[in-house]
Amino acid sequence: MREKVGVTPVENKIRKVRLSWFGHVMRRGMDAPVRRCERLALDGFRWGRGRPKKYWGEAHSRGHAAYSYYRSLQRAAIITQCGWRRRVARKELRNLKMAARETGALKEAKDKLEKKVEELTWRLQFEKRLRAELEDTKAQEVAKLQEALHTMHKQVEEANAKMVQEREAARRAIEEAPPVIKETPVIVHDTEKINALSAEVDNLKALLASEKKATEEARDSSRDAEARNTELANKLENAERKVDQLQDSVQRLEEKLSNMESENQVLRQQALNMSPTGKALSARPKTTIIQRTPDNGNVINGESRPNSDMSLAVASPKELLSEEKPQKSLNEKQQENQDLLIKCISQDLGFSGGKPSAACLIYKCLLHWRSFEVERTSVFDRIIQTIASAIEVPDNNVVLAYWLCNTSTLLMLLQQTLKASGAANLTPQRRRSSSASLFGRMSQGLRGSPQSAGLSVLNGRMLGRLDDLRHVEAKYPALLFKQQLTAFLEKIYGMIRDNLKKEISPLLGLCIQAPRTSRASLVKGRSQANAAAQQALFAHWQSIVKSLNNYLMMMKANYVPPFLVRKVFTQIFSFINVQLFNSLLLRRECCSFSNGEFVKAGLAELEQWCCYATEEYVGSAWDELKHIRQAVGFLVIHQKPKKALHEITNELCPVLSIQQLYRISTMYWDDKYGTHTVSSDVISCMRVMMQEDSNNAVSSSFLLDDDSSIPFSVDDISKTMQQVDIADVEPPPLIRLSSSSLSVGEAPIFDESWIVDDASSSDEAPSGQRISASDPFTLITLKLHS
Repeated sequence: MREKVGVTPVENKIRKVRLSWFGHVMRRGMDAPVRRCERLALDGFRWGRGRPKKYWGEAHSRGHAAYSYYRSLQRAAIITQCGWRRRVARKELRNLKMAARETGALKEAKDKLEKKVEELTWRLQFEKRLRAELEDTKAQEVAKLQEALHTMHKQVEEANAKMVQEREAARRAIEEAPPVIKETPVIVHDTEKINALSAEVDNLKALLASEKKATEEARDSSRDAEARNTELANKLENAERKVDQLQDSVQRLEEKLSNMESENQVLRQQALNMSPTGKALSARPKTTIIQRTPDNGNVINGESRPNSDMSLAVASPKELLSEEKPQKSLNEKQQENQDLLIKCISQDLGFSGGKPSAACLIYKCLLHWRSFEVERTSVFDRIIQTIASAIEVPDNNVVLAYWLCNTSTLLMLLQQTLKASGAANLTPQRRRSSSASLFGRMSQGLRGSPQSAGLSVLNGRMLGRLDDLRHVEAKYPALLFKQQLTAFLEKIYGMIRDNLKKEISPLLGLCIQAPRTSRASLVKGRSQANAAAQQALFAHWQSIVKSLNNYLMMMKANYVPPFLVRKVFTQIFSFINVQLFNSLLLRRECCSFSNGEFVKAGLAELEQWCCYATEEYVGSAWDELKHIRQAVGFLVIHQKPKKALHEITNELCPVLSIQQLYRISTMYWDDKYGTHTVSSDVISCMRVMMQEDSNNAVSSSFLLDDDSSIPFSVDDISKTMQQVDIADVEPPPLIRLSSSSLSVGEAPIFDESWIVDDASSSDEAPSGQRISASDPFTLITLKLHS
């Protein structure tokens, strides 16, 4: 260990000689006491021979004293030797510490020199590359110039050859030409006619020129007219397209407005009914019985058709008692119906063919029981209480995702089915229908039920199909249930989103700045250190990607609509953008070149995960990171002093404001290559623009805000979600068990159709309801014979 820190072999030998000499001196100092003790012992032995025994005891005591003296001398020698060695060791340790301190300073200076050498080497390579490129460019230009010179030489030679050939041809022509050339005069007989024709030709030429000019002008004007016509046609098409879009939006707004007006009217009427006057009006006895015959027709969807031949009769007390018994029994059956429905949805029913069984079960039961059309019922409150108790687990994301899928599917079905009832149907007349006999009610119910014909039970599956979701005029409880369901959907969505935010928030603080030790190992360029440093650097980013992937798999497993999954990840990526960007602007140690490379590598991990998750579930979430992406791109770009302000604001960072660019530019520092930030002129221009903006802007804050609002509406869900065919959904096991317990030829207790219109039972069954045992959902309302 000492040889490693700089002790030479000569010093080592000197130290060994010193130690051996010290040992010799100590041994010589110990020899005299030892010999004295031996001599005393020998004399005592000789003197004691032939003496009495009492002298033997004295000799033994003197020997013991001499031995004790010897041991004390030996102990003192050892202590002295240890003290001397400790002194020598301390001196050696002091020398070693001084040598180590000098070695550490030399090592630090060596590291600095290595860093400078590495930077100079990089700059030398860069200069060599630039020089090589310049030489290549110069060689190419010289080659081009030589080729052009060679081409020009060839052209000159060809021109000289042609000139010689022409001279030879001219010389030959001169030699071959006749010596005298005679001119033959041409005699013109009619000079006036020739002059007239020449003038006519000139006139025709002028006319032709004017015609050509007019034709060119006409062509130019026609081209301009065609261009204007094309432009006007494009504008007209765009205007027509905008008009169509505006008409569609106006039509949608009118529909929404009419629905809202109808809901407001329903709510107003409900408020009037809750007043003392309304209670007094609704408290009148309703014992009128309407006989249902083929003449007066059937009651469909809670609407009663008037009949002029309707006969009214006052019921006797016996008849009232006979009517109250089946009515009471029907109320009990409906209470059992609700209990069994609540028991089913309290369990995890799972999914059937990618569709939530609980939502389809609730919708089918409510639609079959016509609960949407009654003015008082308790089934909606019980369903809401069941959902509220089920989601009282804010940390259980699996349960939250399960109910997010169920509530969104049920809300989509309600949005497509329910419509607010008009003012004419706000206070429907309640009547009780009576028939002459039990069999008459059964036959009228079989003919008048529109729901029992399309539903049957075969092998435990729902074979009835709703080809088109028919619109139902919803009353106040149904509209209130829809609003409460919307509130639960928004609450569950917010809980899942906030849970994911809480999970990744601690990791984001570690992802904004790379550790210094890792950056140093990356700068030195050692392979093993690089591998370990990269693994440590990306551990936090990989944890974030793992959390995102876990939530994606969890929502996929629970069949959450892709629209809601996209909204969740869009807001999560916006949260990541806000946290990273604000930390970058608030901490100067984060605005460095190496830290920009670290964050850029982490963002590449997120981009890779977005590609893996596909656009169906991620959507435009990657675009939410535009602020931090452009800021990191500005940090890692080279030659910042050469960049102009318009280039930075228009090409590099078009999303960032002047305040944000100014803060990043002033806090930037390069811990890797020692480069500088933008030029002072650019910074002064930024400062001037900031001053101008501060006079006009409302707020000069350069930080981003996180948007935690709900980014969708019920209409968005109903438009983006796929249609759900509830006929293909498997019934729950409890309903299948109830169906299997029905023997062949066995019928439920209430096999006939009941018309319930009395105010006392309107909170359990709607007007005009027919209960059929052939429907699997009706089976949960009826107690079967064992």
